[in-house]
Amino acid sequence: MKYLLGVCAVGLALFVVTGQAQAKTDQQQLVVIDQDASGPGGSNIRSMLALIQSPQIKVLGIGVVTGNAWMKAETEHALRMLELIGRRDIPVYKGAVHPLVRDRERTRMAQEFHGHIAWLGAWGGDGSNPDDFPADPNAKQSMPEGRPSISARRQDAAHFLIDAVHAHPGKVTVYAAGPLTDLALAQRIDPSFAKTAKQLVVMGGSISPVTEDPEFTTNPSHEFNLWFDPEAAHVVFNAPWKKITVTSVDIALQSRYTDKMQAKIAQSDSPVARYLSKYDTERHYMWDEVAALAWLHPNLVTQTRKLYLDADMSHGSSYGDTLAWTQENQPDTHDGPLATVQMGLDHKAFDKTFIKLMTASTPNAERPAIGGD
Repeated sequence: MKYLLGVCAVGLALFVVTGQAQAKTDQQQLVVIDQDASGPGGSNIRSMLALIQSPQIKVLGIGVVTGNAWMKAETEHALRMLELIGRRDIPVYKGAVHPLVRDRERTRMAQEFHGHIAWLGAWGGDGSNPDDFPADPNAKQSMPEGRPSISARRQDAAHFLIDAVHAHPGKVTVYAAGPLTDLALAQRIDPSFAKTAKQLVVMGGSISPVTEDPEFTTNPSHEFNLWFDPEAAHVVFNAPWKKITVTSVDIALQSRYTDKMQAKIAQSDSPVARYLSKYDTERHYMWDEVAALAWLHPNLVTQTRKLYLDADMSHGSSYGDTLAWTQENQPDTHDGPLATVQMGLDHKAFDKTFIKLMTASTPNAERPAIGGD
């Protein structure tokens, strides 16, 4: 009898613990990430870490799209980051290698007439070959963090995005912080994709940035993610999303990752902090981190605007620039919803929130591969 009571007590305890874990999972927001995951570290990786580190979030998977670097190399950096912090359970999917229409050679030719673009992403330097990635697993110049021992899934990113939103109708936030090629492909494959998602969160577009940065003072409507694939941006911003939240250049320029922030993060012994302190050398605006945290913590945003957005597809000097309209001057041909465009940031609160996340323990981490050295 005592044995049976003991078994029952253990079973009840397991039931309670399991129920609590399920309740926590049910309270988490479901997110799919689509990102140009150049690395190691840097804004692309740090924004994914912000979502992974948040106990409010369950990341269903990561799609990788060419943007700042070629998709193949980005995928390797994303996989290795997950391995190092102990989140091998998050699946990674290979996405689009090229934009829908824009190509490197015609873009380079256009610069001779319209002026040089400050950032070409994967097309910069000698970046003409999407498969140009060192075969040597010890190639430090490309992957100082080491090559991953885990692999991307066989399914492509566009179909992963479609399957994810249909598996949880009305519950999945689509977080897109790179060129929008994968999302456009998903919408073209399945016209119900956008309306089945809960919402779209985008890092992209530029409205009227206040800055002395020459990249934007000479062309304030230019932003890389929309510029790299304007046709994809057009498809996405005209799709029937329930809600769109956009982190523009305007708000992103109010942030910067500094040596001081890195030093504060390095004081922690968490795997994420060790990863950043060991491999992150990028000191620039926190483009994608703002998109992640301003969505998670709307109180970090001090100013927004309601605008319809699109990308210029004229193939002239303004090809890829941000187009924006108020409700009063929306063109009849624009079919997408009004977007909430973030314009102002409480940067001190933002920095504090980001550092807290990067120094915390990683939820559901198992066997982090990064050492304490």
